[in-house]
Amino acid sequence: RSSYWFLPSLLALGAILLSAFTLHIDTTLNPKWARDTAWIWAGGAEGARNVLATIASSTITVAGVVFSITIVTLTLASSQFGPRLLRNFMNDRGTQLVLGVFVATYLYCLLVLRAIRGTDQVTVVPFLSVTCGVVFAVASVGFLIFFIHHISTSIIAENVIARVAGDLRSNIDRLYPEKLGSPNESANREDKLPAQFEHDPRTIASEKSGFIQAIAMENLLQLAQEKELIIRLCRRPGQFIAAGDILAEVVPRAQGDDALADDILRNIFFGRDRTPTQDIEYSIDQLVEVAVRALSPGVNDPFTAITCIEWLGAALIQMAGREIPSRWRYDDEGKLRVITDATDFGGIANSALNQVRQYGCSSVAVTVRLLDVLGRIGPHLVRASDRAVLLAHARAIRDDGRAASPNDRDKRDIEDMFAGAEEAVMA
Repeated sequence: RSSYWFLPSLLALGAILLSAFTLHIDTTLNPKWARDTAWIWAGGAEGARNVLATIASSTITVAGVVFSITIVTLTLASSQFGPRLLRNFMNDRGTQLVLGVFVATYLYCLLVLRAIRGTDQVTVVPFLSVTCGVVFAVASVGFLIFFIHHISTSIIAENVIARVAGDLRSNIDRLYPEKLGSPNESANREDKLPAQFEHDPRTIASEKSGFIQAIAMENLLQLAQEKELIIRLCRRPGQFIAAGDILAEVVPRAQGDDALADDILRNIFFGRDRTPTQDIEYSIDQLVEVAVRALSPGVNDPFTAITCIEWLGAALIQMAGREIPSRWRYDDEGKLRVITDATDFGGIANSALNQVRQYGCSSVAVTVRLLDVLGRIGPHLVRASDRAVLLAHARAIRDDGRAASPNDRDKRDIEDMFAGAEEAVMA
């Protein structure tokens, strides 16, 4: 459903069905009210042909222009914000809708045009169908105006960042609901790992190379319950794995049959790129990429980087109060069945802060804003481990900022901001 062709294809199919429906009304029912209504087309066959031919040729020409402008926009976005953000532009419903409307109008007019007959013996003019074609042409003009506005605002840096941040916040709500589990369930109880995993587990190797896009966890849980197994996943969505690498471990070893590996691999989906379906770090990396590109010497745009930092901070505040889903999945009888490789708050904070700190340490404004954001995250933290993670990041930001700044006044500003962030985090 997120493919660029999906919505235009639906609209094109709808245009084909609508043309068949309106032609059926015109040719079979031949309603008298349609010919007597003032706003319904009342011209002859030749005029109807000219109108529909003009609409069809114009809309398909404009559709080509719309597509060309979209390609130019994608090129600019790729060079300015990074190629990974192209997915957001390709998934944009506004652009898909405009292209679909023009293609649908063209197809509708083309299909109605073939039903018009005007000879000395027979004259068939589908009045209602021709009128619908004119209505679609007027609507296409409105969509063209919308497209010009939409495409011009979609490449503004603030709008691009806000759209990516909105997707990130939606993914956090979907993957980390506000009420999920309890601190005891979410703890990583490595001390309770079954001893068989240390001695003699059955290993399941990947048959493909690529990124793990999704894992059907409920299916694996049911499989483990049916076969009385415990499955330990060694990779998580978003990570790259090569063919032959260990993907999962299973105990007890004797319970596995020859089809077990196929059953497990069938529930792990690979692809050539990462997707945000189960990979929360994907959206974070998109924001980080925009910030890092803005901090490059060739661009030197700290204001865009600061905007990304603000949105990353908002995402970490949203994550701070959420319970991390347990790595340990149990069946209805309370038996351990699946052990996952989950992402915790520390991993998310590392993805959001490390590269921005490394590339932005030479900018005092970026360093100060990072510390300011950490200070605002501090009051929302509920776990001591998360406070330790954030404090370590604050110290690293301070140390890198001081080392890169030759000015004593800037160093004092960094120290003052660090003191405030430290107090907020440890409060």
